[in-house]
Amino acid sequence: MKFEADRDGERLDVFLARQQPELSRAHVQRLIAQGHVFVGGKPRKANYKLNVGESAEMTVPEPERMEILPEEIPLDILYEDADMIVINKARGMVVHPAAGIASGTLVNALLFHCRDLSGINGVLRPGIVHRLDKDTSGVMVAAKNDAAHLALAEQIREKSAHRVYQAVVHGNIREASGIIEGDIGRHPVDRKRMAIVQSNGKHAVTEFRVLERFGAYTLVECTLRTGRTHQIRVHMTYIGHPLVGDPKYGARKSPFSIAGQALHSCSLDLVHPVTREDMHFEAPLPEDMQKILKKLRG
Repeated sequence: MKFEADRDGERLDVFLARQQPELSRAHVQRLIAQGHVFVGGKPRKANYKLNVGESAEMTVPEPERMEILPEEIPLDILYEDADMIVINKARGMVVHPAAGIASGTLVNALLFHCRDLSGINGVLRPGIVHRLDKDTSGVMVAAKNDAAHLALAEQIREKSAHRVYQAVVHGNIREASGIIEGDIGRHPVDRKRMAIVQSNGKHAVTEFRVLERFGAYTLVECTLRTGRTHQIRVHMTYIGHPLVGDPKYGARKSPFSIAGQALHSCSLDLVHPVTREDMHFEAPLPEDMQKILKKLRG
């Protein structure tokens, strides 16, 4: 791929990420470091300042094929039939394989248990209709065939599937409830994080309701009107109440022992993709969050 610079003084990595928005800036930087980018026929560093009219050539290698193998990993199954499976995902479990992660994921476990997942999302994400962050626990649904996948994915996309979360956050939220709005996009500096942005973000809305107050901490219920990456974590941080234990957005330390953010998908309401029956699923708070609440209640 060849691109002609249209701005004087723009960094090479910023320019290429702007030309290829499907590639993160970190990905572009790796390509530059690996020698896949040339400016005027010469390799340059990521911070090279371009001149208008300079040509940058970038090659994106084909991704290495990953063989995803079934693994006998225990699953907490809430419901299962011929069309779908609903599980209570454990905190710490990655949902699907990615670069450097080929085993130990929910997909590996589902492949062993089901043998017949939807193929719509390809070999890396078979059956995966929606996802939870690695360190978020709770209710998730996966599809066993393509027809079920399409029907479930539409419900997730149209927000007719109702998802409710509970979280323990820092600080005392004075309001009984509220709505947080703010476009979410890549952090302008740290591309591994999401942030509230003024441009090039996606509209995001989170409703919250206070369940219990503990002075320095609050238990809240969050409902998603939209489904953006790290939405609850970003929005709660934005209003000054980051999640307890959040390794990415939680700036404050806490005295609690929890491997990741105190966030749990506690319920999911949807319509069965074949029978059209209204269905409700719940997953109890995991032990680590129960221990936090027990300590806060004294």
